[in-house]
Amino acid sequence: MSKIIFVTGGAGFIGSALIRFLINETDNTVINFDKLTYAGNLESLKSIESNDRYHFVQGDICDKEKVSQLLAQYQVDYIMHLAAESHVDRSIDGPGEFIQTNIVGTYALLEAARSYYETLSIEKKSDFRFHHISTDEVYGDLGATGLFTEETSYDPSSPYSASKAASDHLVRAWHRTFKLPVVVTNCSNNYGSYHFPEKLIPLIILNALDGKALPIYGDGQQVRDWLYVDDHARALYKVVSEGVLGETYNIGGFNEKQNIEVVNTICNHLNELIHDKPAGLTDFNELITYVKDRPGHDVRYAIDANKINKELGWQPQETFDTGIKKTVEWYLANLEWCKNVQDGSYQRERLGS
Repeated sequence: MSKIIFVTGGAGFIGSALIRFLINETDNTVINFDKLTYAGNLESLKSIESNDRYHFVQGDICDKEKVSQLLAQYQVDYIMHLAAESHVDRSIDGPGEFIQTNIVGTYALLEAARSYYETLSIEKKSDFRFHHISTDEVYGDLGATGLFTEETSYDPSSPYSASKAASDHLVRAWHRTFKLPVVVTNCSNNYGSYHFPEKLIPLIILNALDGKALPIYGDGQQVRDWLYVDDHARALYKVVSEGVLGETYNIGGFNEKQNIEVVNTICNHLNELIHDKPAGLTDFNELITYVKDRPGHDVRYAIDANKINKELGWQPQETFDTGIKKTVEWYLANLEWCKNVQDGSYQRERLGS
Protein backbone atom coordinates (compact mmCIF):
# COMPACT_ATOMS: atom_id res chain seq x y z
CA MET A 1 0.00 0.00 0.00
CA SER A 2 1.40 3.39 -0.99
CA LYS A 3 2.46 5.84 1.72
CA ILE A 4 2.67 9.61 2.11
CA ILE A 5 6.33 10.34 2.87
CA PHE A 6 7.50 13.69 4.30
CA VAL A 7 11.19 14.14 3.43
CA THR A 8 13.15 16.93 5.12
CA GLY A 9 16.21 18.15 3.24
CA GLY A 10 15.03 16.56 0.02
CA ALA A 11 16.85 19.06 -2.20
CA GLY A 12 20.21 18.04 -0.76
CA PHE A 13 22.54 15.37 -2.07
CA ILE A 14 21.22 12.28 -0.27
CA GLY A 15 17.68 13.66 0.00
CA SER A 16 17.36 14.21 -3.75
CA ALA A 17 18.69 10.71 -4.47
CA LEU A 18 16.11 9.32 -2.04
CA ILE A 19 13.27 11.28 -3.66
CA ARG A 20 14.27 10.24 -7.18
CA PHE A 21 14.21 6.62 -5.96
CA LEU A 22 10.84 7.00 -4.22
CA ILE A 23 9.20 8.55 -7.27
CA ASN A 24 10.84 6.33 -9.90
CA GLU A 25 10.88 2.99 -8.07
CA THR A 26 7.83 3.07 -5.74
CA ASP A 27 4.21 4.27 -5.87
CA ASN A 28 4.53 6.48 -2.78
CA THR A 29 3.74 10.19 -2.62
CA VAL A 30 6.55 12.51 -1.50
CA ILE A 31 6.42 15.92 0.17
CA ASN A 32 9.86 17.51 -0.08
CA PHE A 33 10.34 20.06 2.72
CA ASP A 34 13.59 21.96 2.25
CA LYS A 35 14.95 25.34 3.33
CA LEU A 36 17.05 25.59 0.13
CA THR A 37 20.33 26.60 1.76
CA TYR A 38 23.49 26.74 -0.36
CA ALA A 39 23.69 22.90 -0.58
CA GLY A 40 20.03 22.37 -1.50
CA ASN A 41 19.19 22.71 -5.15
CA LEU A 42 15.98 21.82 -6.97
CA GLU A 43 17.91 21.22 -10.20
CA SER A 44 18.76 17.82 -8.69
CA LEU A 45 15.05 16.96 -8.92
CA LYS A 46 14.19 18.26 -12.40
CA SER A 47 13.68 14.72 -13.71
CA ILE A 48 10.74 14.11 -11.34
CA GLU A 49 9.44 17.60 -10.49
CA SER A 50 6.37 17.32 -12.72
CA ASN A 51 5.26 13.97 -11.26
CA ASP A 52 1.79 14.08 -9.66
CA ARG A 53 3.13 12.22 -6.59
CA TYR A 54 5.79 14.85 -5.85
CA HIS A 55 5.19 18.08 -3.91
CA PHE A 56 7.77 20.68 -2.88
CA VAL A 57 7.33 23.05 0.06
CA GLN A 58 10.08 25.50 1.04
CA GLY A 59 10.53 25.83 4.78
CA ASP A 60 12.70 25.41 7.85
CA ILE A 61 12.46 22.40 10.18
CA CYS A 62 12.77 24.84 13.09
CA ASP A 63 9.32 26.17 12.11
CA LYS A 64 7.22 23.74 14.14
CA GLU A 65 3.90 25.35 13.21
CA LYS A 66 4.51 25.04 9.49
CA VAL A 67 5.68 21.43 9.85
CA SER A 68 2.64 20.58 11.97
CA GLN A 69 0.29 22.12 9.41
CA LEU A 70 1.89 20.11 6.57
CA LEU A 71 1.83 16.80 8.45
CA ALA A 72 -1.91 17.24 9.06
CA GLN A 73 -2.65 18.57 5.57
CA TYR A 74 -1.00 15.65 3.79
CA GLN A 75 -1.82 12.99 6.43
CA VAL A 76 1.79 11.82 6.44
CA ASP A 77 2.71 8.16 7.09
CA TYR A 78 6.51 8.39 7.20
CA ILE A 79 8.85 11.24 8.12
CA MET A 80 12.34 10.77 6.67
CA HIS A 81 14.54 13.39 8.30
CA LEU A 82 17.66 14.30 6.32
CA ALA A 83 17.70 18.09 6.74
CA ALA A 84 21.03 19.03 8.31
CA GLU A 85 24.08 21.22 8.04
CA SER A 86 26.58 18.57 7.05
CA HIS A 87 30.03 19.89 6.17
CA VAL A 88 32.72 19.42 8.83
CA ASP A 89 34.86 22.32 7.61
CA ARG A 90 31.90 24.72 7.71
CA SER A 91 31.12 23.55 11.26
CA ILE A 92 34.63 24.59 12.30
CA ASP A 93 34.20 28.04 10.74
CA GLY A 94 30.68 28.57 12.14
CA PRO A 95 29.27 26.03 14.63
CA GLY A 96 26.13 28.06 15.42
CA GLU A 97 24.15 27.08 12.33
CA PHE A 98 24.89 23.42 13.03
CA ILE A 99 23.54 23.68 16.58
CA GLN A 100 20.42 25.48 15.36
CA THR A 101 19.53 23.22 12.43
CA ASN A 102 20.78 19.84 13.59
CA ILE A 103 19.77 20.03 17.26
CA VAL A 104 17.06 22.69 17.64
CA GLY A 105 15.57 21.78 14.26
CA THR A 106 15.43 18.08 15.08
CA TYR A 107 13.78 18.91 18.41
CA ALA A 108 11.12 21.06 16.68
CA LEU A 109 10.49 18.30 14.13
CA LEU A 110 10.16 15.66 16.84
CA GLU A 111 7.64 17.77 18.73
CA ALA A 112 5.61 18.41 15.57
CA ALA A 113 5.68 14.68 14.82
CA ARG A 114 4.67 13.78 18.38
CA SER A 115 1.70 16.15 18.35
CA TYR A 116 0.60 14.84 14.95
CA TYR A 117 1.05 11.19 15.99
CA GLU A 118 -1.22 11.67 19.00
CA THR A 119 -4.10 12.73 16.67
CA LEU A 120 -3.93 9.58 14.54
CA SER A 121 -6.29 6.63 14.59
CA ILE A 122 -4.99 3.33 15.96
CA GLU A 123 -4.64 1.97 12.43
CA LYS A 124 -2.79 5.06 11.19
CA LYS A 125 -0.53 5.01 14.28
CA SER A 126 0.52 1.45 13.50
CA ASP A 127 1.84 2.63 10.10
CA PHE A 128 3.60 5.81 11.23
CA ARG A 129 7.42 6.00 11.25
CA PHE A 130 9.91 8.75 12.10
CA HIS A 131 13.18 7.86 10.33
CA HIS A 132 16.22 9.85 11.47
CA ILE A 133 19.12 9.75 9.01
CA SER A 134 22.53 10.33 10.60
CA THR A 135 26.24 9.74 10.06
CA ASP A 136 29.04 7.40 11.17
CA GLU A 137 30.98 10.49 12.29
CA VAL A 138 29.08 10.41 15.60
CA TYR A 139 31.28 7.43 16.57
CA GLY A 140 34.49 9.45 16.33
CA ASP A 141 37.89 8.09 15.38
CA LEU A 142 38.07 4.33 14.91
CA GLY A 143 41.80 3.66 14.97
CA ALA A 144 43.68 1.29 12.68
CA THR A 145 41.45 -1.76 13.10
CA GLY A 146 37.86 -2.72 13.83
CA LEU A 147 34.49 -1.50 12.57
CA PHE A 148 31.71 0.74 13.86
CA THR A 149 28.69 -1.31 14.94
CA GLU A 150 25.30 -0.16 16.16
CA GLU A 151 26.61 -0.63 19.74
CA THR A 152 29.73 1.53 19.32
CA SER A 153 29.89 4.34 21.91
CA TYR A 154 29.54 7.89 20.61
CA ASP A 155 32.70 10.02 20.59
CA PRO A 156 32.20 12.91 18.13
CA SER A 157 35.19 15.05 17.18
CA SER A 158 33.83 18.07 15.28
CA PRO A 159 31.00 20.55 15.90
CA TYR A 160 29.17 18.84 13.01
CA SER A 161 29.43 15.32 14.41
CA ALA A 162 28.63 16.53 17.93
CA SER A 163 25.44 18.19 16.65
CA LYS A 164 24.43 15.00 14.83
CA ALA A 165 25.17 12.91 17.92
CA ALA A 166 22.90 15.21 19.94
CA SER A 167 20.10 14.85 17.38
CA ASP A 168 20.45 11.04 17.45
CA HIS A 169 20.08 11.08 21.23
CA LEU A 170 16.99 13.29 21.02
CA VAL A 171 15.31 10.92 18.58
CA ARG A 172 15.98 7.90 20.77
CA ALA A 173 14.78 9.81 23.85
CA TRP A 174 11.48 10.69 22.14
CA HIS A 175 11.06 7.00 21.37
CA ARG A 176 11.73 5.86 24.92
CA THR A 177 9.93 8.66 26.75
CA PHE A 178 7.04 9.49 24.44
CA LYS A 179 6.75 6.18 22.52
CA LEU A 180 7.23 7.94 19.17
CA PRO A 181 7.85 5.17 16.61
CA VAL A 182 11.36 5.81 15.30
CA VAL A 183 14.15 4.15 13.35
CA VAL A 184 17.69 5.54 13.09
CA THR A 185 20.37 5.01 10.45
CA ASN A 186 24.03 5.99 10.53
CA CYS A 187 25.78 5.95 7.17
CA SER A 188 29.32 6.14 5.88
CA ASN A 189 30.62 8.68 3.34
CA ASN A 190 28.28 9.02 0.37
CA TYR A 191 29.33 9.82 -3.18
CA GLY A 192 27.65 9.96 -6.58
CA SER A 193 25.84 12.37 -8.88
CA TYR A 194 24.45 15.76 -7.77
CA HIS A 195 26.98 16.09 -4.92
CA PHE A 196 27.68 19.70 -3.90
CA PRO A 197 31.23 20.62 -5.00
CA GLU A 198 32.60 21.36 -1.52
CA LYS A 199 32.87 17.60 -0.80
CA LEU A 200 36.05 15.69 -1.63
CA ILE A 201 35.09 13.76 -4.77
CA PRO A 202 33.32 16.51 -6.78
CA LEU A 203 35.89 19.06 -5.59
CA ILE A 204 38.74 16.93 -6.92
CA ILE A 205 36.98 16.34 -10.27
CA LEU A 206 36.17 20.02 -10.86
CA ASN A 207 39.55 21.34 -9.69
CA ALA A 208 41.31 18.82 -11.96
CA LEU A 209 39.29 19.93 -14.98
CA ASP A 210 40.36 23.53 -14.29
CA GLY A 211 44.01 22.53 -13.80
CA LYS A 212 43.84 23.67 -10.17
CA ALA A 213 45.61 22.10 -7.19
CA LEU A 214 43.98 18.99 -5.72
CA PRO A 215 44.20 19.60 -1.95
CA ILE A 216 44.84 16.57 0.25
CA TYR A 217 44.63 17.07 4.02
CA GLY A 218 47.72 15.97 5.97
CA ASP A 219 49.30 12.84 4.53
CA GLY A 220 46.17 11.61 2.76
CA GLN A 221 46.14 8.37 4.76
CA GLN A 222 42.74 9.04 6.36
CA VAL A 223 40.40 6.10 5.69
CA ARG A 224 36.70 6.36 4.85
CA ASP A 225 34.10 3.77 3.89
CA TRP A 226 32.48 4.93 0.63
CA LEU A 227 28.80 4.36 -0.10
CA TYR A 228 27.23 5.04 -3.51
CA VAL A 229 24.30 7.39 -2.90
CA ASP A 230 21.78 5.37 -4.92
CA ASP A 231 22.62 2.29 -2.82
CA HIS A 232 22.03 4.43 0.26
CA ALA A 233 18.61 5.55 -1.02
CA ARG A 234 17.54 1.91 -1.42
CA ALA A 235 18.76 1.15 2.12
CA LEU A 236 16.85 4.08 3.61
CA TYR A 237 13.60 2.90 2.08
CA LYS A 238 14.25 -0.62 3.35
CA VAL A 239 14.70 0.70 6.87
CA VAL A 240 11.69 3.02 6.96
CA SER A 241 9.36 0.41 5.46
CA GLU A 242 10.72 -2.79 7.03
CA GLY A 243 12.97 -1.80 9.96
CA VAL A 244 12.16 -2.69 13.57
CA LEU A 245 10.92 0.27 15.64
CA GLY A 246 13.50 1.67 18.04
CA GLU A 247 16.38 0.02 16.18
CA THR A 248 19.49 1.55 14.64
CA TYR A 249 20.95 0.33 11.34
CA ASN A 250 24.45 1.19 10.13
CA ILE A 251 24.67 1.60 6.35
CA GLY A 252 28.08 1.22 4.72
CA GLY A 253 29.50 0.47 1.31
CA PHE A 254 32.07 -2.19 2.32
CA ASN A 255 34.59 0.04 0.52
CA GLU A 256 37.38 1.30 2.79
CA LYS A 257 39.72 3.64 0.94
CA GLN A 258 42.43 6.08 1.95
CA ASN A 259 41.73 9.64 0.77
CA ILE A 260 44.84 9.56 -1.42
CA GLU A 261 43.59 6.33 -3.06
CA VAL A 262 40.29 8.03 -3.87
CA VAL A 263 42.05 11.00 -5.45
CA ASN A 264 44.44 8.80 -7.44
CA THR A 265 41.49 6.75 -8.74
CA ILE A 266 39.66 9.90 -9.87
CA CYS A 267 42.80 11.23 -11.58
CA ASN A 268 43.35 7.94 -13.38
CA HIS A 269 39.76 7.91 -14.68
CA LEU A 270 40.15 11.51 -15.84
CA ASN A 271 43.42 10.62 -17.58
CA GLU A 272 41.52 7.99 -19.59
CA LEU A 273 38.45 10.11 -20.32
CA ILE A 274 40.00 13.51 -21.10
CA HIS A 275 42.46 13.87 -23.95
CA ASP A 276 42.69 17.68 -23.97
CA LYS A 277 44.15 18.27 -20.52
CA PRO A 278 44.82 21.74 -19.08
CA ALA A 279 47.92 23.39 -20.53
CA GLY A 280 51.21 21.75 -19.63
CA LEU A 281 49.59 18.76 -17.88
CA THR A 282 50.25 15.14 -18.86
CA ASP A 283 48.78 13.40 -15.77
CA PHE A 284 46.09 14.76 -13.44
CA ASN A 285 47.94 13.16 -10.49
CA GLU A 286 50.55 15.93 -10.91
CA LEU A 287 48.02 18.38 -9.44
CA ILE A 288 47.91 16.64 -6.03
CA THR A 289 48.98 19.07 -3.29
CA TYR A 290 49.27 18.20 0.40
CA VAL A 291 47.88 20.89 2.71
CA LYS A 292 47.74 21.39 6.47
CA ASP A 293 45.38 18.89 8.08
CA ARG A 294 41.90 19.80 9.29
CA PRO A 295 41.73 20.51 13.08
CA GLY A 296 40.54 17.38 14.95
CA HIS A 297 40.54 15.30 11.75
CA ASP A 298 39.49 11.69 12.41
CA VAL A 299 41.90 9.18 10.90
CA ARG A 300 39.56 6.31 10.07
CA TYR A 301 35.85 5.48 9.82
CA ALA A 302 34.57 2.06 8.78
CA ILE A 303 31.04 0.67 9.07
CA ASP A 304 29.92 -2.83 9.91
CA ALA A 305 26.75 -3.08 7.80
CA ASN A 306 26.02 -6.73 8.59
CA LYS A 307 22.88 -5.98 10.62
CA ILE A 308 20.98 -4.34 7.75
CA ASN A 309 22.27 -7.05 5.43
CA LYS A 310 21.15 -9.96 7.61
CA GLU A 311 17.90 -8.51 8.96
CA LEU A 312 16.60 -6.54 5.96
CA GLY A 313 18.43 -8.16 3.05
CA TRP A 314 20.14 -4.99 1.82
CA GLN A 315 23.58 -4.84 0.29
CA PRO A 316 25.23 -2.30 -2.01
CA GLN A 317 24.99 -2.92 -5.73
CA GLU A 318 27.99 -0.77 -6.61
CA THR A 319 31.63 -1.44 -5.78
CA PHE A 320 33.83 1.61 -5.33
CA ASP A 321 35.40 0.95 -8.73
CA THR A 322 32.06 0.88 -10.58
CA GLY A 323 30.54 3.72 -8.54
CA ILE A 324 33.46 6.13 -8.85
CA LYS A 325 33.63 5.62 -12.64
CA LYS A 326 29.91 6.38 -12.95
CA THR A 327 30.40 9.45 -10.74
CA VAL A 328 33.30 10.88 -12.76
CA GLU A 329 31.39 10.31 -16.00
CA TRP A 330 28.30 12.02 -14.56
CA TYR A 331 30.23 15.17 -13.61
CA LEU A 332 31.84 15.36 -17.02
CA ALA A 333 28.39 15.16 -18.61
CA ASN A 334 26.78 17.66 -16.20
CA LEU A 335 29.19 20.57 -15.87
CA GLU A 336 26.28 22.99 -16.38
CA TRP A 337 24.66 21.67 -13.17
CA CYS A 338 27.93 22.23 -11.31
CA LYS A 339 28.11 25.78 -12.60
CA ASN A 340 24.50 26.51 -11.62
CA VAL A 341 24.78 25.24 -8.03
CA GLN A 342 27.87 27.33 -7.36
CA ASP A 343 26.01 30.59 -6.94
CA GLY A 344 28.83 32.59 -5.44
CA SER A 345 28.54 31.42 -1.82
CA TYR A 346 31.17 28.76 -2.42
CA GLN A 347 33.92 28.81 -5.04
CA ARG A 348 35.91 25.73 -4.01
CA GLU A 349 37.98 27.70 -1.49
CA ARG A 350 39.51 26.13 1.61
CA LEU A 351 37.07 26.02 4.55
CA GLY A 352 37.59 25.04 8.19
CA SER A 353 41.28 25.75 8.46
